[in-house]
Amino acid sequence: MDYFYAACEELRRNDIKDKPVIVGADPKQGKGRGVVMTCNYNARKYGIHSAMPISIAYRIKPDAVFLPMDYPYYEEISGKVMQILKGFADDFEQVSIDEAYLDVSSRIESFESAERYAKEIKDSVKRDIGLNCSIGISFNKLLAKMASDAAKPNGIKVVKEEEVHKFLDSMPVGKLYSVGEKTKERLVSMGYDTVDKLSKANKMELMAEFGSVGLELHNYANGIDESKLQHEMQAKSIGREMTFEADTYDREEIEKGMKRLSDEVAMEVNKAGFVFRNVTIKLRYSDFSERLKGKAVKPSSSADEIYETAVKLYLANVERGRKLRKIGVRVSGLMKYGKQSRLG
Repeated sequence: MDYFYAACEELRRNDIKDKPVIVGADPKQGKGRGVVMTCNYNARKYGIHSAMPISIAYRIKPDAVFLPMDYPYYEEISGKVMQILKGFADDFEQVSIDEAYLDVSSRIESFESAERYAKEIKDSVKRDIGLNCSIGISFNKLLAKMASDAAKPNGIKVVKEEEVHKFLDSMPVGKLYSVGEKTKERLVSMGYDTVDKLSKANKMELMAEFGSVGLELHNYANGIDESKLQHEMQAKSIGREMTFEADTYDREEIEKGMKRLSDEVAMEVNKAGFVFRNVTIKLRYSDFSERLKGKAVKPSSSADEIYETAVKLYLANVERGRKLRKIGVRVSGLMKYGKQSRLG
C-alpha cells in the first residue's frame, strides 16, 4: 500500500487530500519529541520522511496537516484490503499491516498476463476501498518486494529472469532488501557501495564479516531467494514505545506510561490470538544511551502481566537520578492461543 497510514487518513477526510499530511507524534509547535510514522507524497516533496523527528518536520512545513496514529482504524482498513487480495491469490502471505505476497502462478500464463492481472488487483482495491497500491511482479519474493518499492507510487513493476542484473546492479547497496544503515556502512567500508559490486564479492570474505548473513547478502545481490510463502504471518514480537514530553525520573509518570504501553501491546496480542512468554523493557536516557532488560513469564495474554513485569524490571534496573527520555515495552516468545500445553 502507498503511504498507508496517511492514505487512510485521506480516505476519511477529503479536505486534506491535496495537502501535506504527516502521521505521527504531536509536533507541539516544533517542540514535540516523537517521530514521523509516515507522510503522503505532498509532504515528501519538502524532504519530510518516515522516522524523521517530528520537530524537524514541523520546522520544514509548519502548515502541514499533523495527525496522531489511529491503529484500530488502520487495522480495520488493512483487514478489508487483505480480504480482497486473498481472493486474487493461489497462496497468500501477509507480512505487515500494509504489505502482502500473492502467488498467482496458476492464474497467469506469462509476465505480460501477470501485469494485466496486477492491474485488476489495483483496480479492485481502488474501487472497493479507495486506496492506491503498488505491485511488484517477479519469480521470487525478494525481487517482487524490491520491484514493488521501485513501482511506488501507484505503479506496477515487472522483473523477468533475464532482467535481474539490469534491475539490481545500478542500485546503491543500501537499497538492497534487508540491508540496514549499519550493514550498509560496513559493506561500503569493504568497497561494496553498489549491488553490482556486492554480487561479485568473495563469498568467504562476506561470511567472515557477517557470518551466514554474508551468504544471504551475496544471494540477494544476485537476485537469488528460495524462501516460500508463509501461510500465516508469524510475528516475532509485539511492542510499543513512547517519548516523554520532557526527560523525567518521576516514577509515577514512568509507570503511567508503562501502563499505557502494556495495554496497547496486550490489545495487539489478543487481536492476533497470541500468548507471550517474555516481557522486555527499553529505557532510553537523556544522553540517548539505552538499556534493555527482559524476563521470562508463564504463557499469558494479560495486560496486567505485561505491566507488572515491566514495572518490576524498571524498578530493578533503572539508574537512579538519571532522567529517562523514552521507554518501551515488548513481548516475545509468541504462540497461537491454545498451544500452551506444548510448551516444555
